[in-house]
Amino acid sequence: MPSTKALPRSDGDREAIRILLGARHELTVTRTAQINRLRALLLTGTDEDRQWARASMCERTLSAIRRRRGRTGDDAEAQVRRQEARRLAIAIGEGTRALAANKQQLARLVETFAPGLQDVLGVGPVSGGQLVASWSHHGRCRHEAAFAALAGVSPVPASSGRTHRHRLNRGGDRQLNRALHDILLTRWRMCPRTHAYISASRARGKSDPEIRRCLKRYIARELFRVLNACAAH
Repeated sequence: MPSTKALPRSDGDREAIRILLGARHELTVTRTAQINRLRALLLTGTDEDRQWARASMCERTLSAIRRRRGRTGDDAEAQVRRQEARRLAIAIGEGTRALAANKQQLARLVETFAPGLQDVLGVGPVSGGQLVASWSHHGRCRHEAAFAALAGVSPVPASSGRTHRHRLNRGGDRQLNRALHDILLTRWRMCPRTHAYISASRARGKSDPEIRRCLKRYIARELFRVLNACAAH
């Protein structure tokens, strides 16, 4: 007979976070493609265009590109190039604002679903949203080792002869793995405990990839406990 155990019902906040993460991915891919197209367009233009192409595509640069006016005697190619550059600059600016709004919405929803999660060092609205979406609900992962396996940060034996070591896990939820990696990068830069661990591990002969693997495993354990403790359910 089929099991009569009820599955966890869909949570509105969690599903909203999933939707926003999907929208963010699409916005990011589209904006990156537009920036690449704008740079390629400017690189084949005038000397001034090539200077803009090498500049950071911040709001100041985009605003300058949008304000540019044509010159007397411009041929059809120059006019179309300028118009297309202006259109792309406008679209990139809109994409930047949409991403900022998306991040604000994620921050509010993550705080509602898992109060205090974003107070953990390295966890922001985007990585926090991915943690919530992948963790999903109490009971999806029976223990922290299962959560680490889901994230693709569980150790994979790679020993040979008398050498005993583990390698990076290439499986699991790659978006969750990316969230843990982003958290790790923040801690790698500014966490004293992480700095102490890195120094001690290097002294024992571990490589940086091995150190990152271990740290991501520890971070997964910590965040699994935080999610279980603070997530609304």
